[in-house]
Amino acid sequence: MEDDDLLAAAARGDGDAFAAFYRRHGDLVLGYLRKRIADPEQAFDLAAETFAAALVTLRRYRPGRGPAAGWLLGIAQHKLLESLRRGRVEASARRRLHHESIAIDDDDLAAIEARAEAGARSLERLLAQLPVEQRAAITARVLDERDYADIALELRCSEQVVRQRVSRGLRTLRTQIGERS
Repeated sequence: MEDDDLLAAAARGDGDAFAAFYRRHGDLVLGYLRKRIADPEQAFDLAAETFAAALVTLRRYRPGRGPAAGWLLGIAQHKLLESLRRGRVEASARRRLHHESIAIDDDDLAAIEARAEAGARSLERLLAQLPVEQRAAITARVLDERDYADIALELRCSEQVVRQRVSRGLRTLRTQIGERS
């Protein structure tokens, strides 16, 4: 089942569909956050808040406007920036869903690290399969969170060309992620 289908079913109340979406993208989100945060517990909390926020805001997701994984990483980025600004990980979405905090021990930390590494490696493998121009555009825009104008200057092309490269690359990644699931 495609991500858009899973999210549509989840928006209709299908918990199994959202669980499948989580299983498909949990390591990716954790890997993304772990590369940006030194503390694995904080990365785990942010990943949990990211998925809770995704569940709470499912009705705002618009299929066809880009890969669901990109939408999810956008939420993760927002939660990360919010936590840096506030000096703590916000838990409002988890509270709204009545999600209890999970106590983490050393074994859990090791598992978090393993999942984060697997997610990061998976993302690196997927990016490595893209043409160089698309990989550079996606890395700059999605992972490094840079503006299209800055990327266009660096890559010596127009903003429209950068947007096309990002769009095409994300479409390819979406297909690759769907094939892996």
